[in-house]
Amino acid sequence: MVGRKTLDFQFSILNFQMNSQLFKHFTPIQLRFKDYDALQHVNNANYLTYIESARTDYIEAVLKNEIDWAETSMILARAEVNFKLPVLLNEKIGVRTRCSRLGSKSFDLAYSVVRLKDGKEDEVANALTVMVCFNYQRNETIPVPQKWKEIFMAFEGESLAL
Repeated sequence: MVGRKTLDFQFSILNFQMNSQLFKHFTPIQLRFKDYDALQHVNNANYLTYIESARTDYIEAVLKNEIDWAETSMILARAEVNFKLPVLLNEKIGVRTRCSRLGSKSFDLAYSVVRLKDGKEDEVANALTVMVCFNYQRNETIPVPQKWKEIFMAFEGESLAL
């Protein structure tokens, strides 16, 4: 049976609304000169790098020492990005990250890329990645470790879709 929480957090590339109050983790992003194109805005290809940095930061902050990268690890299976507003030269940005779904062998991480200006955040893009748990020594998928599920649920609270 699909519950209301599951339906609320399902990802649609065409209709993806972010609620910044759900995001407890924030990663500031250092923009570099190489990130900009001839129009002096951040090129869209860089957003995957920003969410990769945020994902690494989130996993290290939330799971801490619970990952054995050889045996109990994860692999990126899917990434989708919705671009909403351009980021211009000299603007400040950051990425809010949360675990939005836990499955049997995979989990979703949702991202809100925000512009920081005058104490406010404006979402410039949002994204979702599907992370599949993986054992690199055996080269096969594995179930999401129960300990990870417990940690994600404790960190995210009731908003996490199971």
